[in-house]
Amino acid sequence: MRSVFFAAALLMGEPALAGPVDHSAALLALARPDAVLIDVRTSQEFAAGALPGAHHIPHFRIAEGIAAVAPDKDTPIVLYCRSGRRSSLAQDRLLEMGYRHVINAGGYQDFGVRLAER
Repeated sequence: MRSVFFAAALLMGEPALAGPVDHSAALLALARPDAVLIDVRTSQEFAAGALPGAHHIPHFRIAEGIAAVAPDKDTPIVLYCRSGRRSSLAQDRLLEMGYRHVINAGGYQDFGVRLAER
């Protein structure tokens, strides 16, 4: 019986896997002068290191903080976190809010390497 409740809780909770990560689209978007790069990790993670030019808005505050950095819903927005999961959650929320060009760049280290290679 306990496993039934556990399975139900998992099904009703946040998704366990991140949405698709698209490094190519993220790099293309960042080539635009109006693009915004957002780090959705915790304050501690951000303080330990972030990608150049990244704004910090924790994923659980994305709805409240996005207008300060991207008031135009056509702004290209590139999100990253540690693994891609939180940036996927933030991406879903921004799309629900009507933002049209939101890209999940995945994890900080992996995307950072790709960004440095361009």
